[in-house]
Amino acid sequence: MASDRIRLAIERASQTYDGKRWQFRDLDFQLKAGEITAVLGPNGRGKSTLLRVLAGLLKPTSGKVHLSRSVGFVPQAFSGTFPYSVLDIVLMGRARHIPLFQTPRRKDIEKAMAALSATGMADHASRSIDALSGGERQLVLIARALAGENEVLLLDEPASALDLRNQDIVLHLLGELADREALAIAFTTHQPNHAVAIADHALLMLPEAKTILGRVGDAMTEDNLEALYGLPIRAASFGLGCREERAFTPLFRQRNRKGGL
Repeated sequence: MASDRIRLAIERASQTYDGKRWQFRDLDFQLKAGEITAVLGPNGRGKSTLLRVLAGLLKPTSGKVHLSRSVGFVPQAFSGTFPYSVLDIVLMGRARHIPLFQTPRRKDIEKAMAALSATGMADHASRSIDALSGGERQLVLIARALAGENEVLLLDEPASALDLRNQDIVLHLLGELADREALAIAFTTHQPNHAVAIADHALLMLPEAKTILGRVGDAMTEDNLEALYGLPIRAASFGLGCREERAFTPLFRQRNRKGGL
């Protein structure tokens, strides 16, 4: 890859499981250091499949994935048969840094605790992962990826199980990681406002394996989001301190149930 800022690139990649229904076709894009890409689309459109292809967990039906750096992958949920402690889960992210047949060293534990601190979960280090809420588990999974010191971070709906305050914590953290640590980040989301909040680029996964990719301000329009989700969506701009913010609101049909507002 020509640019030293490119951390991951996908080239004319296509994916299908049955040869009939395509999740995406002939897709090209790059993840660069210090930039965030949001992937949006309805359920079943292939967002998670795309992340698995980017992470090297699934080979695309056709096309190529060029990976020049290590990748941290954060799934939607953790499933395990053993009640690991939170610290143990995060230390798993250090696996490639620990020599074969050796136990975690002091440095590994320090890196794991630093990652837990970054996600606000340091006080839970000794607790069982089974004792945490879904949102808390998500924060632990993000900490696990951070502990691995990866230069690419891929997150599958990282804020879906979180309340509004913790959504803000996670989004702020991702923005800081891109700006301060120059990580290349891609995350999937159902929330257009999450993309507006922190993303540089947006990838919209439309019906019939069509896609729209561009800067957030260009790709995320009312018309494009209506085509994406199949219902009216309106944009609003408002002042927040010295800057202007933009937000999207879906117009649900149930609003008419009680005669509107």
